[in-house]
Amino acid sequence: MIASIAYLILVSGLPYYLLLEKSKLFSSKSIFILSAVMLVGAIALTFFVENKHSDSFVIISYVSAVFSIYKATKTTNFYKLGYYFIFINAPFFMLFEEQGAFYSLSLLVSLIGIFSIANFYEKHYGSANYLYVRGVTLATPVVGLSITLYLITLGLYPPLPNALFFLTYIFNSEVDTLWYLVVVTLYFGNFLISMKVLEKSIFGKTNPDIHYVDLTYRDKVTHIIIMGILVLLSFFGVKEIVSWVL
Repeated sequence: MIASIAYLILVSGLPYYLLLEKSKLFSSKSIFILSAVMLVGAIALTFFVENKHSDSFVIISYVSAVFSIYKATKTTNFYKLGYYFIFINAPFFMLFEEQGAFYSLSLLVSLIGIFSIANFYEKHYGSANYLYVRGVTLATPVVGLSITLYLITLGLYPPLPNALFFLTYIFNSEVDTLWYLVVVTLYFGNFLISMKVLEKSIFGKTNPDIHYVDLTYRDKVTHIIIMGILVLLSFFGVKEIVSWVL
């Protein structure tokens, strides 16, 4: 039980909703970093404590995930979007045992990409709010490509790693009512939010009042490294699926 409570605190967003959401002491950026560090802690914990939880703890994380999906539909801030994605995917970590750690690792890498984009927006446009910086596909195609890759990874598109680890669990798990609830909610939650953000950020007409800036050489190197790690995780995900098939 102690381990389950620890996992809930680390990945389900309970500290955020109970303490930090209304606090003015922490910025969205700092909450994103704190949530990512806590996710790393949860992943590390799986190497020392059995990642197996009772249904009651999975249900608590599921309720938090559903609420986080709702919150994610209301934000236009890349930092907030990042930590909402962590909370949304908490049931995967709680229910899916060892596959949850690999999925969460892939999720973390994807969110590092989102964090980098948020930093870029904050630096060049004054905030990490993407609502008024539309049409980046035409104005800044490299930024548009980067955002697209991270969001379709989060949206569980194969053959990107999040989708592959998701499929691995489906192939290796026993099906029950809670399984259906978690799988259906996580899939459509991740997919629909990612598509909503894509539609509101990279598409549309450019804003004539904004001077669009594309990635610098240093920024490009950062994103190439992140994308490279996602590709490596995809190879590992394919290997896991092939191992199950064989």
